[in-house]
Amino acid sequence: MSKLLQITANELIKILSKIGFKIMRQSGSHVFLRHDDGRTTVVPNHLGEKLDRGLLNKILRKDIQISREEFTGLL
Repeated sequence: MSKLLQITANELIKILSKIGFKIMRQSGSHVFLRHDDGRTTVVPNHLGEKLDRGLLNKILRKDIQISREEFTGLL
């Protein structure tokens, strides 16, 4: 299995929007997203920085519950 690509928070938010997540609110640099089925996640949006692979993996597995393969298909 290959490493996850490092992407920015804005890129992740666009991908999550494609699969039905909506921005609920923003508190400082943290964007809160929710899906209609109840799944939620928080994405730290720091300008000029890419998300750490560990955090991205946690968001994929625990929060939005999709596999790496499904995620790379959405890129």
